[in-house]
Amino acid sequence: MISVRLILLAWLFACLVAAGLDPYEVLGVARDADEKTIKSQYRQLLKQYHPDKNPDPEAHERFIEVGEAYGILNDPKKRENFDRFGDPEGQPQHNGMGDMFGQFFHGHPGFGGQQGRRRGPDTQVAIELTLQDFYVGKDLDFGVEMLNICESCDGSGSADGKRHTCLKCRGLGVQTTTRQFGPMIQQFQLPCDKCQGSGETIANRQYNVFIAPGTPRNHMHVLEGEGDQNPDWVPGNLNLRFTENPRENWGFRRVGDNLYRTEVLTAQEAAQGGWLRKIHMFDDEIVTLKREKGQAVMQGHVDIVAGHGMPLASDHDEHGHLFVDYKVIPVGSSSREKDEL
Repeated sequence: MISVRLILLAWLFACLVAAGLDPYEVLGVARDADEKTIKSQYRQLLKQYHPDKNPDPEAHERFIEVGEAYGILNDPKKRENFDRFGDPEGQPQHNGMGDMFGQFFHGHPGFGGQQGRRRGPDTQVAIELTLQDFYVGKDLDFGVEMLNICESCDGSGSADGKRHTCLKCRGLGVQTTTRQFGPMIQQFQLPCDKCQGSGETIANRQYNVFIAPGTPRNHMHVLEGEGDQNPDWVPGNLNLRFTENPRENWGFRRVGDNLYRTEVLTAQEAAQGGWLRKIHMFDDEIVTLKREKGQAVMQGHVDIVAGHGMPLASDHDEHGHLFVDYKVIPVGSSSREKDEL
């Protein structure tokens, strides 16, 4: 039989649960905050409340709240659902007594709730590649600093590696006070000396990923279940976004499956012809451009070299095209003007 006091405590607790956590308030960002602002604030709070760096007993709870809030705002669909319904899963919030008691007793033994852990946030990592990497492909080995379940205590946070049910509330989360006469026996649970009781550590995880020839710029590669680990959640995904280093492109510009390049000619070459250019491609192939004597080239003219663009992501043996436009150096141009061209 559940006592009246327990029911009242349950009702008060359920009122708080029904109110829910506002991910914007948890992260301290405005409702119109962009992805960059949210991610920056998330990382700052992650460092601030990480149990390895913050001994405050409430830091662990705040750490979990921050992770859950980021998981909502970092997912466009969940964020939209929360903005519309107040629920990341798209269900309008209800404040009835049945809902409140259902939330309170959910997951606690003896009350018919289903136990389960919520899914943790996805982790986003940008990996910078050269245009040559996108062209010929790359077998990439890299490391990422991630949160991992503490191996010493198996995520329990305790020195003996076991999760302990609270002796006072028997895991219900609500304490019923009783008086006992005679000697009092008190038990102590020592925290794990490796993770300081947090159940998790920061470590570098090593991965190997193959970037296929023709992979699109900003392609997202998902490693399922490889997100941050935590005893209180199921790991999310590790999302790898492949960006391009614009400074190492050998003078090429990529637009979809095609490559673009600018070749500079002197006024004499443009007017009289009789020149040859050899372009070294990323796969060591050489493309030859030339004009015979008497063949003029106008400023802005574009040559199309078929089949020498980027490999197609759908078929690496097929390529887009190479577009070469010409700029002519006017007679009497200074060295600086020539360099700019």
